[in-house]
Amino acid sequence: MTVFLLLCLMLVLAAAAFVVCRARALALSGGKIGVLHSLPGYYGWHGAIMVLLPGLLTLLLWLIVQPMVIENRISADLPPELTADDTARALAMADVRRLAAGLDVAIAAGAVTVGADGTPQIAGNGTMREALAEAGVALAEDVSPQILTAAQSYRGLSATGAVWRALAVLAVALAGFAMAVRMTEPDLRARNRVEGVVQGLLMAASTIAILTTVGIVWSMLSETFNFFSMYPAADFFFGLTWSPNFRGDSELGFIPLLWGTLYISLISMLVAVPIGLFAAIYLAEYATPTVRAWVKPLIEVIAGIPTVVFGLFALVTVGPFLRDYFAEPLGLGNSGSSVMTAGIVIGILNIPFISSLADDIINAVPQSLRDGSYGLGATKSETVRQVILPAALPGIVGAVLLAASRAIGETMIVSMGAGAAAKLDLNPFEAMTTMTVKIVGQLTGDTDFASPETLVAFALGMTLFVITLGLNILALYVVRKYREQYE
Repeated sequence: MTVFLLLCLMLVLAAAAFVVCRARALALSGGKIGVLHSLPGYYGWHGAIMVLLPGLLTLLLWLIVQPMVIENRISADLPPELTADDTARALAMADVRRLAAGLDVAIAAGAVTVGADGTPQIAGNGTMREALAEAGVALAEDVSPQILTAAQSYRGLSATGAVWRALAVLAVALAGFAMAVRMTEPDLRARNRVEGVVQGLLMAASTIAILTTVGIVWSMLSETFNFFSMYPAADFFFGLTWSPNFRGDSELGFIPLLWGTLYISLISMLVAVPIGLFAAIYLAEYATPTVRAWVKPLIEVIAGIPTVVFGLFALVTVGPFLRDYFAEPLGLGNSGSSVMTAGIVIGILNIPFISSLADDIINAVPQSLRDGSYGLGATKSETVRQVILPAALPGIVGAVLLAASRAIGETMIVSMGAGAAAKLDLNPFEAMTTMTVKIVGQLTGDTDFASPETLVAFALGMTLFVITLGLNILALYVVRKYREQYE
């Protein structure tokens, strides 16, 4: 039985438990709901939870434990030459899993049959590799007898485990059903139990979010430490040359990458901040409701465009335009990929981000401040400059800093619009690159995670994480320190 079908059966049991427990509570109340501790719906939800929660926990535990048990048993039966070390064992088990999945597909397609003793047999002439290829399963080489036997055992154990899994989960769910019906009494604190489960789910969601952050940081920190054990930290942080070479003698100074990242981000903010802020001021203070209803959604449409589309826009339109009308006439270069190209397009990408946040912040300024300014004889523009913007300034600064963090982390637009040259240059029409682009480049293709040329990606990622974290902390500090609270 598949996991999806098992989940469907559990949902049916949960729905049945809801109906039965709710009906039992109403029957025991004798038509007087006031004698029940909780509303009848809570008794129904209590029954559904008693079915779902133990069943889901059993299913989750089984899905975690079963693969480990099966792989340990299969690997113990493999020949010693296939399990000489952890790497060889992992490769052998990967072949076993891939072949087991391929056999399922091939059997379903009729290219492979199963004999009376359960042994896979080729339906026609040829090798097992050819039979699997006919079913759409490609293997790099023909299947060895040891791997075929192990894959056959893997399929058998997985099928047996699936049967026992279904029986165990359904037994636990049915036991929860029976216990819920038995526990349904007028004095059962069903509401307290249901709300306790909901609170536990909320706490679990918060814990998962925290643990995810910890896992991300730890994964980068561990590999960063490995990198600095192979490559001098001083050469990385103060080196002026970025020249990775997987054959050795690499120069992995990140300052050129940092310069490109900051340069492109600066140009993007010079584009995004004025346009986004002026758009927010217009929409919040000057636009009529009809104009605002049309213009604001049109601006926010930009936020829904994929960054790869912005990259194509930079590559096909913005880059050639800047090259033909600015760079070449001024003698500043002849490349369509440049810092200016990527900066402008990233700035356009950030316009709705700043505009939307600033608009909400400006609208949060109390109307009484505007009325007081008008009462003293100030014009609308004077009110905006001297009253509204100072009151909204902390939030606007926070929005700008958050937008800067987003600009620093952009990858696709830089890759397609700024090129891949890591260098120190003040010419905005020269091709440069950023840390995010080089992270992707160092982890693309056949990588050796025992070499500094690959591990440097984690050091760059950790550095980028620290920079963006610092900007976010600064934004929160500014917002909290200068926040105005109104009644």
